[in-house]
Amino acid sequence: MKLHFHGHACWEVETSGHRVLIDPFLRENPLAKIGPEHFETLDAVLVTHGHFDHLADVAEIARRCDALVVSNFEIADYFSRQECRTHPMHIGGGREFPFGHVKWTIAHHGSTGPNGEALGNPMGVVLSAGDKKIYHAGDTGLFLDMKLIGEVCGPLDVAILPIGDNFTMGIDDAVRAAEFLDPALTLPMHFDTFPPIEVDANSWLSKMSAGGRDAKILNPGESIDL
Repeated sequence: MKLHFHGHACWEVETSGHRVLIDPFLRENPLAKIGPEHFETLDAVLVTHGHFDHLADVAEIARRCDALVVSNFEIADYFSRQECRTHPMHIGGGREFPFGHVKWTIAHHGSTGPNGEALGNPMGVVLSAGDKKIYHAGDTGLFLDMKLIGEVCGPLDVAILPIGDNFTMGIDDAVRAAEFLDPALTLPMHFDTFPPIEVDANSWLSKMSAGGRDAKILNPGESIDL
């Protein structure tokens, strides 16, 4: 498995013969190195919630690539009305797809659409492909049931956690989240894109290292092999 970070909360997951995109926000992201036109082949686009900085480029990418949009029922319906192929799911549900197994978890956040549409509840996602499991927390605060996610869905190879504070967990809460989840590797997201979420990511990295946890910071455009 290979993970490509495209900035903010957008991650591309590349496995043997398959490619999945999570929460694309590219054209309006000042830190992104690519635009929606970069993608020509994708199996699926996973969407954690309805905020613009997680679904702004979904329809354009999904239609061009004929990719399946997988999300909660409300978001799936929202994109089906935009002529996208969709598969509705919801929190706690899991399903095996050709590209891997998807299981949605709780997240504590909001999920209104670009025009104030009610787009269900926010979610995190555990994506399993081959012998690897990654947890993308979506936008969320810290919650104790992260321990349950680590126990039931784990062992996790990677946990991808927001650290930008203000709208989500900050640095200290993200360190605690990693303790709850106990992944082999933790990667940060949802920081520095806009002034309200600018943080010292190296401070987070130092605190993770001090706790004996493997962590790495990827810049937009960088990748990591698992």
